[in-house]
Amino acid sequence: MPQRTAAVDRRLRSNGAALRYFLDTEYNGVGGALLSLALVPDDGDELYLTLQNDQPVADWVQQHVIPYLDSVPEQLSCPRLIRKDAAHLVERYLRHDEEPLIFADWPEDVAQFCNLMITGPGDMIELRHLTFRLVPMSNFSTAANSKVPHNALHDARALRDHVLSME
Repeated sequence: MPQRTAAVDRRLRSNGAALRYFLDTEYNGVGGALLSLALVPDDGDELYLTLQNDQPVADWVQQHVIPYLDSVPEQLSCPRLIRKDAAHLVERYLRHDEEPLIFADWPEDVAQFCNLMITGPGDMIELRHLTFRLVPMSNFSTAANSKVPHNALHDARALRDHVLSME
């Protein structure tokens, strides 16, 4: 493997600093199937995707998540994807960033993201050198500060806005 030099392909913010991505997911109860995922950079295009689900939906999720899955700007709405297609969409979105730095406020969001990367037995999407930063959010709730609570896009935006406000 060639020695790595400066990350010329790494996405940069307008001020030249490395771009950060803020992650949120919605899923079918604790440890349940991934329903939606959002990556919101601190500067630039956002990614929002929803996944097909053929399992019974937990009551709380049916009431608080499902009605809001499509509450996103029209340009970000998409049909429900199968897992493999969703994984490859994430891969395409991040492929130009050599070392993505992904912030999350809940461990399950990171677990859901990592599980999505697996596309089959012994197969995964081509993302390497990912760094996850779990941000402690005492006295702050992304859902409580989100324009559309329990929608991954709006919750990821709330996380981004909160982290950026602390800088």
